[in-house]
Amino acid sequence: MSSDIRVAVIGLDTSHTVEFAKRIAANDCPPDQRVGGMRITSCLRFDTPFQNKDGLDGRQKQLESWGIPVTTSFDEAVKDCDAVLLEINDASYHREYFERCAPLGKPVFIDKPLADTIENGKAMYDLAKKKDVRCFTASSLRFSKEVDQAKNTVGSPLLAYVYGPLGKAPAGSSIVWYGVHTFERLNHALGRGAKTVTVSKDALGVVAAVEYDGPRRGIVELTEGLWAYGGTLRTKEKAASYTIDSTYMYRDLVAVIGAFFAGKPAPVSMEDGLEIMAMLDAAERSFQSGRTEAVKITA
Repeated sequence: MSSDIRVAVIGLDTSHTVEFAKRIAANDCPPDQRVGGMRITSCLRFDTPFQNKDGLDGRQKQLESWGIPVTTSFDEAVKDCDAVLLEINDASYHREYFERCAPLGKPVFIDKPLADTIENGKAMYDLAKKKDVRCFTASSLRFSKEVDQAKNTVGSPLLAYVYGPLGKAPAGSSIVWYGVHTFERLNHALGRGAKTVTVSKDALGVVAAVEYDGPRRGIVELTEGLWAYGGTLRTKEKAASYTIDSTYMYRDLVAVIGAFFAGKPAPVSMEDGLEIMAMLDAAERSFQSGRTEAVKITA
């Protein structure tokens, strides 16, 4: 009998469902992209504004070609699973489906971002603590070696400039939906303690200045139509710049998820995930108001 961890996938509106499944289940996946130790038992399909019927049909056909059944029944999807991948592009659905997954007593990976608002993110955090759910949320860029190399070069940075794209969300906040890739790298570099976010707009996108509770500063640049990710970390004595090579970003994230499902500690704390959500929420509020907004983790 196989000892692979049986994984249920919730959601088909994101390309990550296919990309992760490819690395776990596809016979034709290149060996250097393959991640072992898991088996996807089912995928739950439902509609969101992030994918039309043709897109969902195409993704379903691809999964089924790899031997992964697709269902519209939540109970069927999670039957006999050992762990859950919450793969929903539309973050407004995250709280609802996390609340359905929490009673299962299984470890859960919540694909980025944690939620659509800090209120929903805090509710998910509180539920995870109450039910003692092993879970974490992260962007695939969190585990890029270039970020760690830059941080190791400078030690504990005081200043972090990070940049990435501002994708256009079909529904909800584009800053929350796609800015998470870049705000998460700010959290990775400077840690927790963000106090305020001030967003300025221009023809290329937005720039967010993040004030911290100590001698630290963060600048997040989100640009429409430019799909590169990178940044610069600095102390008083050192500086290190990096550009992310995305070749293995999905493989590396899937490997981290698999290790977590197998029992290793969460690679990102839910406290970090909650502060990232709070920064994103503050950035969206600042974008709308034109004012500096507090980073608030609300009840």
